[in-house]
Amino acid sequence: MARARSRLSNGVLLLDCQGLSRFIENDPRVVSLVRAAQAKDTLVAVSNLTLIEAWHSKVQMARFRWHVARLEVLPVTEAIVAATALDYAGPRIVVTSDTDGMNKLCGDRVRAVGV
Repeated sequence: MARARSRLSNGVLLLDCQGLSRFIENDPRVVSLVRAAQAKDTLVAVSNLTLIEAWHSKVQMARFRWHVARLEVLPVTEAIVAATALDYAGPRIVVTSDTDGMNKLCGDRVRAVGV
């Protein structure tokens, strides 16, 4: 079961797709990093997009669930949408309900259209 987030949390250990995959495979280095972080009350987390990226037909569902249950799953943020838009060349338009937030993240490099 995922640990409750402490107000005294000592930062975050964020696993990307490969980090999560190696955690699920019980890679000693990654397991050691996760255990050390948890022992220090560090938040150990993955993005919910990472779950989608890491899942494939060769992963055993029970094993996947068991490992993910020990992590905090973080929601997609506006910053991910902004980073995705900024990764493309040429004109970029993001349709959003938060044009102010998108403008703060992207400046004039992305046109934010409000809905």
